[in-house]
Amino acid sequence: MTVSALEFSQELSTHPKPAAERAAILANPGFGDYFTDHTAVIDWKAGESGEQEWQNARIEPYGPISIDPAAGVLHYGQEIFEGLKVYRHADGSVVSFRPEANAARLNLSARRLALPELPEELFLESIRQLVALDKDWIPDGEGAALYLRPFMIATEPFLGVRPAREVSYRVIASPAGNYFGGELKPVSIWLSTKYARAGRGGTGEAKCGGNYAASLIAQMEGEANGCKQVLFLDEFNDNAVEELGGMNVFFVFKDGRLVTPALSGTILHGITRSSVLQLGRDRGMDVQERKITLDEWREGIASGDITEVFACGTAAVITPIGQLKSENEVIGSADAKPGEVTMSIREQLLGIQTGTVEDTHGWLTRLA
Repeated sequence: MTVSALEFSQELSTHPKPAAERAAILANPGFGDYFTDHTAVIDWKAGESGEQEWQNARIEPYGPISIDPAAGVLHYGQEIFEGLKVYRHADGSVVSFRPEANAARLNLSARRLALPELPEELFLESIRQLVALDKDWIPDGEGAALYLRPFMIATEPFLGVRPAREVSYRVIASPAGNYFGGELKPVSIWLSTKYARAGRGGTGEAKCGGNYAASLIAQMEGEANGCKQVLFLDEFNDNAVEELGGMNVFFVFKDGRLVTPALSGTILHGITRSSVLQLGRDRGMDVQERKITLDEWREGIASGDITEVFACGTAAVITPIGQLKSENEVIGSADAKPGEVTMSIREQLLGIQTGTVEDTHGWLTRLA
């Protein structure tokens, strides 16, 4: 069956959430705590002679996955995932932000993890199908959206070390509020000096669960020290700043520069990151992707050359950073206020996503 001929069948949930229960959830959805009534699924199989096929595209009720105990994902971590948001605009339309970029990044991750690439049209159709059924789960409110989690897992039962010949691609959806909750204030970030998120030649630029699992022990250390996220460095490259456990990092200089660490193979190709870079160029800022070290951060804050620091990602969009903490020092002030540039770019980006600011780059895709 060709990709163009692959049509989605539908099995609707016989126990969807009652409207009143759904409304109560949407009033305070949190992040990743609740899930919609359906899921999108596509299977993939490869034969020993090399033939490959995406097949059995379907919508089915959300629920547990039946998987063999010997499935490759359970033993060798062969899996990848994506994250994107869906918004309801004032005219009633339902749109997503740069889903084509998510499709491309999913395939970048698939190549690194020896998983099959999913054609972009199937990726887009899978989210269209799911959103069309579960659009009533989109919450209202500033920063609120329906968060989509496409993922791909190796399902073939085997214990030999090789790429799986059976794979499942799925999409689930979760109503999402503000990632950090409440009023937007600068967050404190923990500097990990013991652990690395990724290494040269590893999976750092792929969006796979192993990267996040590797960051959790540092995340726990950060939380124990009152921090919301963890920053990782490349200690073999002058302690170059890499990224947070789940977000990219930016620096605003008083001379108008907007700087973020260059993609080096160990840093995730953030879609919010690339959007911020473009918005900075649109403003005439001197946008730089380059190495920036811990020493430059420390000295820039002390001298006033660095006036703002912020993190960005799909879940949190843009979040100001007030302090960087470690066992040995604190960089920044506990009384820091959200920076003017940070908040202006955040408002513009959220405005584009929610339809209150013109989308001059064609970043929005209508789903319903």
